[in-house]
Amino acid sequence: MKNLRGKALLTDPAHTKSTGFTYAERELYGLRGLLPYDVASIDKQIERVLGSLRCKNSTIEKYIFLNALLERNQRLFYRTMIDHIDEIMPLVYTPTVGEACSEFAHIFRNAQGFYISPEDRGEIATILKNWPEEDIRVIVVTDGERILGLGDLGANGMGIPIGKVALYVACSGIHPAQCMPVMLDVGTNNIALREDPLYLGYPYPRLNGDAYRSLVDEFVKAVQLRYPSALIQFEDFLSPHAFEFLDLYAQKVRCFNDDIQGTAAVTLAGIYTSCRITKKKFTDLNIMFLGTGSAASGTAELAVDAFRAAGLNRSQAQKRLWFIDRKGLVTARNENIKPRIKPFAHEHAACSFVDAINEIKPDVLIGATGVAGTFTEAVISKMSSVNERPVIIALSNPTSHTECTAEQAYHWSNGKVIFASGSPFNAVQFKDHLFKPAQGNNAYIFPGIGLGIYASAARLVTQSMFLAAAEVLASTVSEQEIHSGSVYPALSRVREVSHAIAVAVCHVAIREELTSLSLPEDISGYVRSLMYEPNY
Repeated sequence: MKNLRGKALLTDPAHTKSTGFTYAERELYGLRGLLPYDVASIDKQIERVLGSLRCKNSTIEKYIFLNALLERNQRLFYRTMIDHIDEIMPLVYTPTVGEACSEFAHIFRNAQGFYISPEDRGEIATILKNWPEEDIRVIVVTDGERILGLGDLGANGMGIPIGKVALYVACSGIHPAQCMPVMLDVGTNNIALREDPLYLGYPYPRLNGDAYRSLVDEFVKAVQLRYPSALIQFEDFLSPHAFEFLDLYAQKVRCFNDDIQGTAAVTLAGIYTSCRITKKKFTDLNIMFLGTGSAASGTAELAVDAFRAAGLNRSQAQKRLWFIDRKGLVTARNENIKPRIKPFAHEHAACSFVDAINEIKPDVLIGATGVAGTFTEAVISKMSSVNERPVIIALSNPTSHTECTAEQAYHWSNGKVIFASGSPFNAVQFKDHLFKPAQGNNAYIFPGIGLGIYASAARLVTQSMFLAAAEVLASTVSEQEIHSGSVYPALSRVREVSHAIAVAVCHVAIREELTSLSLPEDISGYVRSLMYEPNY
């Protein structure tokens, strides 16, 4: 405990047990007189935490309370989150984190994470030494330009890396001291933020062009020097930058983009599972995307890999995938097609969204627009008329930006739909059936990927790792969960899922010769031994 004693130990968030210190420990560490008489177990402390939490009247108040707990007692925070993850995760991350980011400067209490501004240019490697931990294995970094569906939130976007780090710890057991949230605070074009007297970020228009790219490059190179074992997770960058940095660095350093690859894997897993319900063959599916951003195009690219792994050639795989934009069906005749969408712009007459569904008859409809209400009753009804069991995946979050709600999907389809979403929804009673819609939460994927990279020391993160993760996730869904309308496992089993994904990542790293480690024969046991358990 770093020779901590007395008040210093009691107030150190990583090492305190608060009232959990035993009488012997109180004597040993100079704590006598500094605590009430009772020695409270961690379970009793969790009971107290939950009682206080449930008295809060709003989700943002609960977020602030939990954040304060994290700053005060790490082990108690993570034990509470792990044991009550269904209740806590929506408060720590989606959907509450959207509101928390919007209000970040106004609810700020204590500094968390690491901030880099244009004024740090040329000195990033030096200032990284100010971070107190040496053995960093995961870095979650954003520039705040495309926070969820909320847009440019500048430095307020730090709430995203902080939340993702919490999920790494809770969902896959990477130690909190080995995780680092980073904000590349390059300014904001959100004028309201810049004019907010409480705004804490770099109060200038966004850096762009070569000046922006060179700062990102300096950061990536500085990480290689300071933390050579670290995985970099790019988070909530604007789509063009997201793809640019992924293409630039994916073959050079350990990195991935969760909005592109994590979303793709969790969505693909949902599609795999849906085939167990519809009894359709995966290679026979037609998949349609509403939206042409990073989540949609990333999912399409991983789906191509999945189709190819199942026996189709690239051309056949691409023809299974279709895109809708604001003007309707994206076809080969369209002008100004995004480069990553071109392989999916097929020969077809121009038509509206609903007409495209009628003509192409997609088995799966995926929304990644960030625009609420784009899956209208006409869209859901048409999907239901061309499918016995239509698969609808509304990825956009927070909840206020989702393409349709679970209740709308079930009612408009007369209970036929297989529904999943990026935001959580409560169970829906429709006629005599209680549906428990699944959340396509990236927390099922990225923590396991990170743990697998940590365990294997793989030099790179590859698409085949995300394909393996999707297969593992789909395989964990029980028949009971499927019967309730869910295409994902219960969130309470997320650590089990992360462990299985990490083991699969290790096998991919070995197969693709991406590691120089001599991994033990019992890879499962080895991965399990690395997983942090927050107990006293």
